[in-house]
Amino acid sequence: MPLDSGAQRVLDLIREIGRPPLHTLSHEAARAAYAASRRVLQPEPPAVAETDDLVCPGPAGPIRLRRYRGLGTAAGEALPCLVFLHGGGWVIGDLDSHDQLCRSLANHAGAVVIAVDYRLAPEARFPAAVEDAVAALRFVAAEAARLGIDPARIAVGGDSAGGNLAAVLALMARDGTVPAPGFQLLLYPATDLGGNTPAYQRFTEGYPLTTTTMRWFIDHYVPEAAQRYDWRASPLRAVTLSDTAPAFVMTCGHDPLVDEGIAYARRLDEEGVHVTHLHLADQMHGFLTMGRLIPAAELTIRQAAAVLRVHWGLDGSA
Repeated sequence: MPLDSGAQRVLDLIREIGRPPLHTLSHEAARAAYAASRRVLQPEPPAVAETDDLVCPGPAGPIRLRRYRGLGTAAGEALPCLVFLHGGGWVIGDLDSHDQLCRSLANHAGAVVIAVDYRLAPEARFPAAVEDAVAALRFVAAEAARLGIDPARIAVGGDSAGGNLAAVLALMARDGTVPAPGFQLLLYPATDLGGNTPAYQRFTEGYPLTTTTMRWFIDHYVPEAAQRYDWRASPLRAVTLSDTAPAFVMTCGHDPLVDEGIAYARRLDEEGVHVTHLHLADQMHGFLTMGRLIPAAELTIRQAAAVLRVHWGLDGSA
């Protein structure tokens, strides 16, 4: 299917300004370029009822968190919570890169969102991001009352690399390693770092995320090839996905990760996990943080939030 017109405008703009592909930059320069793109690609962050920056203990020192409480929620009410892991290939991205997305999710879901600023590669390679995600989830579960969270309604989620980490947390919870989230929200997730699917042959140039860029991310995060088949890096490689939390999986047609995302949704279904799979054939990877130029981003965020509301037993209006 042809690319969405808004997404095509993004590609045209990238060509017009001559932004180099991320994989041609150092990881420090890639982070700066990604941060600079927010002003162009993202709409103004919506107001929320409350936001505050927190820290929690981590295996290598304090981990920064950001807590959002959605508009229209009562300050003293114990709300459902989404623990959100940002995308960026485990190399770029931070609390600010996904601030607008987290605010929108909190508002439309009528919930608390807690974003996690996990350690990035190459300074902290696999499994550092997993370890920080584990520490954050344990903290949120343990401190739920203080954070205004209903401990029985905690979900994990994220986009791209963050979707990878959320899927790993759901598997760890199934095995009793971490507190069990009731839901997993996986937005164009990376699920197989082997990088051998047919989609890797289709999206080799012209997109913000290409095969070469994805391999650059993987090389930074998991430089040892053998570790890429560890299910904590590639959850699709887990022996079984059965008994994990119910899931929402969103995939995009113009994305080198599309095949592994579809395969993950299919395996969840085949192995008895309740899954909602939304496939956007005309969209590209990363569009959720490009809402200034891609109107479908806001609609998709609302759809994801609506699925959370249904799971949490809320009234369905956001």
